[in-house]
Amino acid sequence: MTATIHPTAIVDAGALIGEGSRVWHWVHICAGARIGKGCSFGQNVFVGNDVLIGDNVKVQNNVSIYDAVHLEDDVFCGPSMVFTNVYNPRSAINRKNEYRQTRVRRGATLGANCTVVCGITIGEHAFIGAGAVVNRDVPAYALMLGVPAQRKGWMCRCGVRLAGMGGVACECGARYRIDEENCIPL
Repeated sequence: MTATIHPTAIVDAGALIGEGSRVWHWVHICAGARIGKGCSFGQNVFVGNDVLIGDNVKVQNNVSIYDAVHLEDDVFCGPSMVFTNVYNPRSAINRKNEYRQTRVRRGATLGANCTVVCGITIGEHAFIGAGAVVNRDVPAYALMLGVPAQRKGWMCRCGVRLAGMGGVACECGARYRIDEENCIPL
């Protein structure tokens, strides 16, 4: 099965898009982009040249994935969420050689209208709430809310908020060991 690409989308020669991926209305994917299998790109998405996207990534409408961003498998990017790639941009100063790498680990969710400041790593299955501003690394399974984003709890890989400390079981049956700093699947 090949990728499905809407007629209004622009996919530059050289871009690699995995089988079963769907590219919808007014999307632009640049030549150097590398995209895995089974991904979906909603209306008005931009994907830069130096971007690596794993399998089964869902990118909702109005998201720009700029150079130096790496999304691992099963990442969800909510509508109108924002990535940056220059920490201190100025129009009159070219800082393309200062792009900071941003990595979003497997299974993470980035809520609608959140902002991810460049140069950080978001851990596996972390959950960034709508409108949050993430300006530092996020541990695996962390629930991050607010401006700036603060850890407000832990999330199961199924997307349910976990309650308690020590040995914790989710309603889906997954079990975790939780302390003040970590949430570790058992």
